[in-house]
Amino acid sequence: MKRALLCLTLAALGASSLPAAAEDWSPWLIRGRIIGVIPDEDASVAAIGGNVKIDDAVVPELDITYFFTENVAAELILATAPHQVNHTPTNLDLGEAWLLPPTLTLQYHFQPKDPVWRPYIGAGVNYTIFYNVNGEAPGLDVDYDNAFGFALQAGIDFPINDNWAINVDVKKLWLNTDATLTGAVNTTADVDIDPWIIGVGLAYKF
Repeated sequence: MKRALLCLTLAALGASSLPAAAEDWSPWLIRGRIIGVIPDEDASVAAIGGNVKIDDAVVPELDITYFFTENVAAELILATAPHQVNHTPTNLDLGEAWLLPPTLTLQYHFQPKDPVWRPYIGAGVNYTIFYNVNGEAPGLDVDYDNAFGFALQAGIDFPINDNWAINVDVKKLWLNTDATLTGAVNTTADVDIDPWIIGVGLAYKF
């Protein structure tokens, strides 16, 4: 009888501890970063030849991460950035284009409970939307095709407390678009943008 009571007591204690452990762990994490978007551009311009120059940009970024386990997570990366584009060597103004490249990565977090640093890597896809293209040379119209691309990611969270951390993150995107020029110049261009995205910010774990 005593043995049965002891087993029941231990089972009850174990069961009562499970909800508390579940409540202590949340799968959601949000990061806010300031990012530098640094294109590694290259282009093949039909008819007139040459290349393109795409300016860097500094913008805010919002990331939403969901942890399937303590080590495996998916992150949705949201940001938009303006880039000035010029043809080289003529310096023909191809306008300013805004890029919206929502990116989804699957991440592996190596040591999610480390009190000092928590590195992770990720890989995924993005779909880049080009919008609000303006400021082209007089009489010239430039259109950029939306496109899919691939992404690699590496970063580190440095915990401040149970909820907050400082985050450093680097991403490489492989992104290609077809540009169509009409008006003063009628031609097409195959443009590789391939930006590096380097960010620093804060992470909040719910």
